[in-house]
Amino acid sequence: MPEIRPSRRTLLRLTAAGAVAGAVGNALPAYADGVDYTARKTFDDWDRLFQKGGPGQPDQPNDNTNRDGRSGMLAWSQSYVLLGLVRMYETYRDTYYLDRLIDNVDQVLGVRDSARGVTDYRGLSLPAWRADHPYTTGYATLADSNGRPLLDLREALSYAEDTTVTVSAGSRPDTFTVRLDNTSVNRSVTHIDLSLDPASPDYAVTRIYAAAPGPLQLTAADRGAGPGAVPALGTYQMHCKPVIFAVHTGMITYPIAAFVRIVASSPVLRRRYWRKASEYLTACREAVAVHDWEYHDGGYLIWPRAQPLPYDGCEQPINQSVGLGQTLVELALVTGDPSYRAKVAAMGRMLAAQYTVNSGDAYVWHYWPAGGRIYDGFAKTGDPETDVSIFTPSGGPARQFEDISHGAIDVEFAVRAFRAKLAFTGRDMERIARTFTRNVAATDADGLPAIHTTVGGGTLGGPSVAAQAPRWMQVTPWDPQVHAHCLALYNRNQPTPERDGQQAIGFGWLLANVAYLNWGAR
Repeated sequence: MPEIRPSRRTLLRLTAAGAVAGAVGNALPAYADGVDYTARKTFDDWDRLFQKGGPGQPDQPNDNTNRDGRSGMLAWSQSYVLLGLVRMYETYRDTYYLDRLIDNVDQVLGVRDSARGVTDYRGLSLPAWRADHPYTTGYATLADSNGRPLLDLREALSYAEDTTVTVSAGSRPDTFTVRLDNTSVNRSVTHIDLSLDPASPDYAVTRIYAAAPGPLQLTAADRGAGPGAVPALGTYQMHCKPVIFAVHTGMITYPIAAFVRIVASSPVLRRRYWRKASEYLTACREAVAVHDWEYHDGGYLIWPRAQPLPYDGCEQPINQSVGLGQTLVELALVTGDPSYRAKVAAMGRMLAAQYTVNSGDAYVWHYWPAGGRIYDGFAKTGDPETDVSIFTPSGGPARQFEDISHGAIDVEFAVRAFRAKLAFTGRDMERIARTFTRNVAATDADGLPAIHTTVGGGTLGGPSVAAQAPRWMQVTPWDPQVHAHCLALYNRNQPTPERDGQQAIGFGWLLANVAYLNWGAR
């Protein structure tokens, strides 16, 4: 008699119901067509495909023309490959994954700014990885016909390099008109009859400041040419200045520091890998030290004033602070350095203070630190010298809940800090797990597994949101339904490197998620 097998849709519905309702014991496994996301072969095959090239590879050339390197793809693609290799080693205890990690780490360290001889916006060549477009503030310096710089136009909106500045004649000989067109966001701004005379009511700096932030978050700085000067007519292009982001440093160094911790904890591994681990330990310590000047004793990072970023002078998002905190946890464990331990503990207190318990005894929290300048909002003072932010004179309030992708960084930090006995409690872990199972996990109108876009629930996300869910796997020991629901999402959506153009944008994140599905299954 032939086997009677439920349809894939029926099994997915049953699996989702078990995951959301907590029916662990009798929930049927999800039925997938073609891909086993809990098999090491799946990870290994896709890892080999990733290594063939494409976005996320450490191939930034010295002339800095590689857009992937400039836009932080090492942090948002390669770092996930490294993390996936760490989790695969922890799952299968096969040193193949440590050897693979070493291959990648050596390349990643080889493209630090100090190794490449390139500098950040301050002219410093440091042992970390700079980025610019599309994140950093754009600049266009208007000059006269002799090339003398007259006026800096500064755009704090993302994708500033997609902005063209057109300078045309004003209605008077000592005035000029500027038009800015950003093709990425399809926004334009025009300021007519500007003057470089500080005493004029049409003084460019004052008029642009009065209109800020505006559609392109535009500000201006006078280069001191004086009255009567006018820029040469024509077009100018915005260019971004490079900044080393703490979150990029954290994402890249976290799995590297985890490798050091793994090696240091095993006499067998120490004999084989300690030379490399010692080298990597120094690299991680040097990299995180780059951001010491951004650290605040309250356990969060700030963007220093005048750093060419939107919201310079303000607190960084929670995930960007604790993104670096992930590495600090590993360094605290390996070195016992009290300064690392103190920073992790402070970051833990900061994050714990952001949590609010909802009616489901789960946590919710926001993207920006509650009580901070961006969360509460800030206004112009009337004088750029006394404003909170140079590049965004006014902003906020911004009180959106943390999205589930960035929230995964918060979760990763919280669990690692708890495991290190540096912050949080077991009850915190239970509530974070319930954040996933009660706020994030969902079923759609057909009863199939789905996911909300934020830790506060709300809108259902599409496949691209669901694809990030396994990065919450650190809390599955407190609730196995985290793994069950993540696997159901993957079995439903069947993400692969080739599907929906994912290979074109780099799929390192997919390797980390598949590694976590392996890890959580065992």
